[in-house]
Amino acid sequence: MSKIQQNYPFSIIDATFTELQQAMETGLLTSRKLVETYFKRIEANDRRGSNVQAMLALNPFALEQADELDEERKRQGPRGPLHGIPIVVKDNYNTNDMPTTGGTQVLAGFVPAADCRIVQNLRNAGAIIIGKTNLHELALIGLTNSTLGGQTKNPYDLTKTPGGSSGGTGVAVSANFAAAGTGTDTVNSNRSPASANNVVGIRPTKGLMNLEGILPVSFTQDQAGPIARTVEDTALMLEAMIDLDRDYSYSPGLNPHGLQGKRIGVLRSFFGNSPIHEEVNRITEAALRQMQELGAQMIDLTFVDIVTDQLILELDVQLFELKHELNRYLSDYQAPVRTIEELLEKGSYDPAIELILRTAAAIEDPLNDSEYQNRLRKIDELKTMVLEILDEHQLDAFVYPHQKRLVVDIGEAAQADRNGILAALTGCPAITFPGGFSGASSTAPMGIPVGIEFLGRPYDEAKIIQMAFAFEAAVNHRRIPPFIADSNI
Repeated sequence: MSKIQQNYPFSIIDATFTELQQAMETGLLTSRKLVETYFKRIEANDRRGSNVQAMLALNPFALEQADELDEERKRQGPRGPLHGIPIVVKDNYNTNDMPTTGGTQVLAGFVPAADCRIVQNLRNAGAIIIGKTNLHELALIGLTNSTLGGQTKNPYDLTKTPGGSSGGTGVAVSANFAAAGTGTDTVNSNRSPASANNVVGIRPTKGLMNLEGILPVSFTQDQAGPIARTVEDTALMLEAMIDLDRDYSYSPGLNPHGLQGKRIGVLRSFFGNSPIHEEVNRITEAALRQMQELGAQMIDLTFVDIVTDQLILELDVQLFELKHELNRYLSDYQAPVRTIEELLEKGSYDPAIELILRTAAAIEDPLNDSEYQNRLRKIDELKTMVLEILDEHQLDAFVYPHQKRLVVDIGEAAQADRNGILAALTGCPAITFPGGFSGASSTAPMGIPVGIEFLGRPYDEAKIIQMAFAFEAAVNHRRIPPFIADSNI
C-alpha cells in the first residue's frame, strides 16, 4: 500500500519518487513544501542535533526553482519522475548557483560559470538541486572529512565514519535531507557510502556518464553515479543523469522475480577471515541464502584469487593521473589556483591528503612513466580475465560484500577492507544495496548497515539493477536512521 493510500497527512520520510509524484499530482504536496521540509530537516540535524555534517551548501534559489516547477506542473504536467524532486549533489560537481569546492579551503567560494553536464541533465529532468554535500577533501580518501565541511558522521552510529568519499550524499539521502543524490567513484567512493548508510548506489559502466565539469582524480578510474533509498529510484536517477542522446532505460519492467534463474558467482576472495570480519560475513552469507531462496543459483568461485589489496597496490593509477587531471580542471574552469603545485603552496587542505598530493606532483611526466604503462597493461589483463570468468561459468554477475568489515571509527586513518577496486579498474557496472545490519550496540541501537554488491558485464546495468530490485522486494533491509530528529510535513 502506498503512502498516498495509507498515510494522512502525507509523510515524506523515505517516500519514493513515485509516491512524491502522486502526492504532488493529488495536491497533498508541492515542490515548494517538499523543499521547505527538507531544509527544516537539514537545519535540525546537520549542524545541530546529531550534527552529522553532511551538507556544505544550500541552494539560495531552490524555493524559487520549486515555485517555477509547481507552476509548470499546473500548466502542462510533469516532465517525468524527477519533476520537482529535491536532490543533492556531491561538491565536486560544477554548479552555477552554488560554490564547487571539493571540500577544500583553497577553492572556498569558487562558483563555476556553468553546471557540469550531469547537473544540466538532472535540471532538465526537473530535479531541484537543493544543496551540495560534504566529501573527503578532493575525493581522495574514504573517510569524508574536509577542511570546509568537517567530519561527516554516520547517522546509524555517530562514532563511525559514513564511508566515502561521497559520504555527505550517503548521509543526506539516508537521513531524508533530500530524495536522492549523486556521488563520484574512483575506487569505492559512490558505493562505500551506500553500504555504510543503508541506501543504494550504482557505479555505471566506464564511458556511460559524461564527466565534463566534475572535479577529477583519474580519467581511467573516475565515474559518477546516483545514490537513492530504493533500487528503483536509483535507476530513475541513473536514467536522468545520462546524456539524452544515449538510449538507456533501467526502470521499466522491474519485477520481484528478477533473481529467478540467475547464475551468481560468489567471489570468496572478497570475504575477510579474521574476527573483525565476522559480522559482515554473517550478514552476507544470510543474503546469499536469501538470493538462493529467490531462485538464484549461487556458484562459489573459490578458485578465483583476485585480492583487492593487491589490485590497489599493483594496478591503481590515481597517483599517475591526478596531476594531469587536476591541473586541467583548475585551468579550464578558471579556479582560484591553476595547478596542483599552487594548491600545495596554499596549504589550506586536509593534512591527510598532503602525501597523496605531493607524491602525485613529484612524478615527472607521469603519463609516460614506465610503471604507469605497466599498470595499464595489467588493467587490460584483469578486464579480460574477469570477462572470461563470467563467460566460462555462464554467470550473470559476481556478488560480494562491498566492505569486508564494518565501516571504520571516526579518527582511523583509512577506510579499510573495501572491495570497490574491481569495478573501478575493469569499468564494469556495480550496484551496492542494503544487505542487513550488524548486532546492536550502545552507540548503534539498530546496528551498523552492511551493503552487498553485484558486479556485471559492461553495459549490463539493467540486469544487475533487476537483480538488486528483486532482492530488495523480498528482503527490504532499509531502516530510518535512529539519530535523525523528525521534521516532517
